[in-house]
Amino acid sequence: MRIVSGTHKGRRISPDKSFKARPTTDFAKENLFNVLNNMIDLDGLSVLDLFGGTGGISYEFASRGAEKVICVELNHRHFAFIQKTIDNLGFEQILPIKSDVFRFVKSCRQKFDMIFADPPYDLKKLDSIPDSILEKEILTENGILILEHGSTNDFSKHPNFMEKRSYGSVNFSFFELKKEN
Repeated sequence: MRIVSGTHKGRRISPDKSFKARPTTDFAKENLFNVLNNMIDLDGLSVLDLFGGTGGISYEFASRGAEKVICVELNHRHFAFIQKTIDNLGFEQILPIKSDVFRFVKSCRQKFDMIFADPPYDLKKLDSIPDSILEKEILTENGILILEHGSTNDFSKHPNFMEKRSYGSVNFSFFELKKEN
């Protein structure tokens, strides 16, 4: 796993082989960030990374100029790895938080320009994630929610759905917070 672009381009992140997280592939990550670069200026963003895993998405946002990145991860080993990697890479703008994602979102009082969620593909509550986040209104007015999921999930009928991108077995559904008139 590597950081694809930005100030830390090419830096490798290597969790040990017993690591349980499924990191977003470099191929999918590179394509995702190519799409994002055409949608929004990543410099100065406030980002929330849910189900942080290895922290790869947080490092990518920080490397590309995000001002603040909060990375939420519940698993103790994964959280410790994220903390260690943040220190090793010198990412002062990343704040790791050890918490259950659903509890964190429920109590969150901040707003974010970008929210990325990469839950386990077999998570029973996966289909509820867009509503959990959008109903809480923790996205800024022009903010984007990106949900990574497997091929069995279809969010195209969701009222806040924007588009879906697929890269091999990795799928990204994009949502926006639509204001009522």
